[in-house]
Amino acid sequence: MKLRYNERIYPTARQRQDLARFFGCARVVYNDGLRERRTAWRNGEPYVSDTALQKKVITAAKRTEEREWLRDAPSVVLVQSLQDLHVAYRNFFASRNGVRKGPKIAPPRRKRKSGRQSIRFTRNGFSLRDDGPLFLAKLGDVRVRWSRPLPSEPSSVTVVKDPAGRYFASFVVETEEEVLPELDLDETGTGIDLGLSSYAVLRGRKIGSPRFFRRQEKKLRRVQRRLSRSEKGSVNRRKAGLAVAKIHARIADRRRDFIEQETTRVVRENQAVYVEDLNVKGMARGRWGKSVHDQGLGRFVRVLESKCLRYGRRFVRVGRFFPSTQRCSVCGSVEGPKGPEGLAVRRWTCSCGAVHDRDENAEANLRAEGRRIFAAGLAEK
Repeated sequence: MKLRYNERIYPTARQRQDLARFFGCARVVYNDGLRERRTAWRNGEPYVSDTALQKKVITAAKRTEEREWLRDAPSVVLVQSLQDLHVAYRNFFASRNGVRKGPKIAPPRRKRKSGRQSIRFTRNGFSLRDDGPLFLAKLGDVRVRWSRPLPSEPSSVTVVKDPAGRYFASFVVETEEEVLPELDLDETGTGIDLGLSSYAVLRGRKIGSPRFFRRQEKKLRRVQRRLSRSEKGSVNRRKAGLAVAKIHARIADRRRDFIEQETTRVVRENQAVYVEDLNVKGMARGRWGKSVHDQGLGRFVRVLESKCLRYGRRFVRVGRFFPSTQRCSVCGSVEGPKGPEGLAVRRWTCSCGAVHDRDENAEANLRAEGRRIFAAGLAEK
């Protein structure tokens, strides 16, 4: 299976200037290719093939006075930029034709100068030395801060500059499946009830809500106020914008690290995981939208599912309309608190006499329903 390893890199001042040109060249090629295909579509012409597009917006463009500066960038970077456009169109068509699952995908859009910038090198455009620098075509050796050794030779590397001004190298490597020792299914299987007051409730354990955004909200508001008051195009506005980006990057890094650590612990401690299929987008449209985005529940479930597949653990999604909170985990009757007003009720008593903690009861119900779904062969493959 393929995995992605992200490492921080530190280009020199000269290399940062070169990377800025490479980013610009890749962006222009992408936008030129997008314009050609849009023009062909408006004129009722056939879809422009990748080969014809590459000849026009790269090979022929380099010979023109208007685009001769494309020669400054490595050819592999320009070709991979068009490959990104090809993938964007392929996903768009697959979404429109119903081949791709999930929400409909919009057609490709033009890339902007601002925000995240990236370029990709394939095997003939980079090389590695053991725990040493990363050699990139037309750039030279770039210092890398290695956090861990790569498990195999990477097939490609993507150089990324984030809005906070940091540079990363993202390596794609092929690894073998690492199956963990099998645990007792009855003793270690767990349901996971995700929420806002507690991030997640598992069998015998609760994960507290980290509230990364909320903790930085006051500071972020102050910096954003300074940004809005600065003059457009000024040095102070650029500084304030960078300060805002750094706060958002810090929040995202902490949230990502939290999710990676917690999902790894869940997978190592449990043979089977049963999770409710939450409608995160629907939840985010409500009054708790900011808190829902702060939790990153959708990412937690996706990462958890990926790690279960990687390490040989059972992963089952329970339907979002299953009444995990209202159902009594002892007798099965549906008598628990319902509706928005029921969210404030943390403990309730069933007619059978069982007293339930809202979240612990939901976990037990999800675990039982997940086992039933798997036994009936209804789990998604």
